[in-house]
Amino acid sequence: MYIYNVTINIQEDIHDEWVEWMKKEHIPDMLNTGKFKKALMTRVMVNEEMGGVTYSVQYTTENKQMLQRYYDEDAKTLRSKTAPFEGKFVAFRTELEIISEQ
Repeated sequence: MYIYNVTINIQEDIHDEWVEWMKKEHIPDMLNTGKFKKALMTRVMVNEEMGGVTYSVQYTTENKQMLQRYYDEDAKTLRSKTAPFEGKFVAFRTELEIISEQ
């Protein structure tokens, strides 16, 4: 199994709107690609010097090949839908391979 992790710091002035958009639109859109089995959205419990609120969203997928299919077939379209929040967030993405789950 693989996890596609997206860490996002969102400015406080649009925080509430962004959280609702994530829960009602973006995460369901990601799951509707059929490439992810589940999603977990968590708040990172740190005080950022730069301000804002930080979240980690973890999308679980079968394997690297399925994640690559997401990149090839869906990523550009889904990332373009963040336009209303442009300039109000920073994001970085990490791929994680699950080695053991207890």
